This record gives sequence, C-alpha cells and structure tokens, in this order.
Amino acid sequence: MDIGAATMAAFVLLASGDPALWQIVQTSLTVALAGLALATPPAIAAAYLIATHRFPGRRVLVVVAQAFLSFPTVLVGLILYLLMTRQGPLGELQLLFTPTGMVIGQAVIGLPVVLAFALATMQSADPRLVETARVLGAGPWRTFLTVLRELRFGLMAAVVAGFGRVIAEVGSALMIGGNIEGSTRTITTAIALETSKGEFAQGIALGIVLVVLALLVNILLAWLQGAGGFRR
Repeated sequence: MDIGAATMAAFVLLASGDPALWQIVQTSLTVALAGLALATPPAIAAAYLIATHRFPGRRVLVVVAQAFLSFPTVLVGLILYLLMTRQGPLGELQLLFTPTGMVIGQAVIGLPVVLAFALATMQSADPRLVETARVLGAGPWRTFLTVLRELRFGLMAAVVAGFGRVIAEVGSALMIGGNIEGSTRTITTAIALETSKGEFAQGIALGIVLVVLALLVNILLAWLQGAGGFRR
C-alpha cells in the first residue's frame, strides 16, 4: 500500500469509528490521565515546599528536578520493569504487563514535568503572596490553598505539560505494558507495531489522533500561560 492509499484508508478508519482503533485511543487516554492524577498532588506539594522554604540541598534538588525533564522514558521503563518482574521487589504485586503498571510508569514520567513547571510558576509569583496570607492569620494549610488558587492558571499549565509528556511517550508504555491488544496497547506502541508490520493505515490514523492531541495540549498550554502569570 502506497502512502496516499494508506492515508486515505487512515481517514476511513477514523471516520468509520473503527472499534480497535478507538479502543487504543481510550486506553492511552485512560492510562495517561490516571498516571497524571497520581503524580500531580505530590508534584505540586513538593513544588510548594521547595518554593517557600529554605533548606540545605534545595538548589541541588531543583537542578535534579529539572534534569529529570530530559530523563529517557525507556530508561524509566527499564527500571520499573526490573522492579516489577517476578524476581524484582514488586514482583508479587503482578503489575508487569497490566494497565495498573503502566499508570505507575506514566506517573513516574509525569511527576518531574509537573514539578518543574509548578516550581517555575511558584518561584515567579509575587513573594508577598505567601507573606500576606500569613500576616492575615492564615495557617499553613490555608496559605497553601491560597497559593494554589492565585496561581491556578500556571499550575494547570503544569498539569497540561505533564499530560503532553505522558501521552506521547513510548518507551515506558512498551516495556511495562507489553503492547497487549485490548489491554495495554496505546497510541504510540500501536504506531510502532503497525509500522514494523508494514500496515501503515492504522499507524497513520493513530498518528493523526496523536497530532491533534498534541495541538490541543499546546493550545491549552499557551492559553493557560497567558491567562495566569504573577510576576515579581
């Protein structure tokens, strides 16, 4: 099948509501959103603590968090694979080649992204924000909620950036999920599989879905970054 015919067949698959194709899309979105939901609370809490407290090793921690933005996802997958395999410390949980295992992998990948973006948002905020809340008698928890409310656009942008990272990764999803049809096959792993088989129609169709998702993520991210913004 030539590229033109494969592209036309891809659009036919998308328009016809092909069950196998949309099952893959659904699995990708479910795993990505669940992993992001798992990673976001600790990432934002850690960003708040780093941004509002001074302690030894703080600068090193910031550098490490930023370095993890470029950490290869296939290496994350390898580490988690070794932990989840039968001989690993988490082997008894039988997480390998399951959606639950993939969610954990997506959470590990998404956490540093949300942390880095949330930290940048909090560090660029007016430092008087926390001071004012404390002067007005707010306790630690109320101060934290006040910061979240005032910086909500920037923090939502951090979450959107994390989603963009996890939805497009392939290394961890392939190693932990195993690319099992109807269970752990995601958009990226399916594209890799179909391309290797020479079946380009479904790969192109899924690629179109992934491009649309990437465009939507970037549009939302740009809007959120413009809508929020507290400057020193």
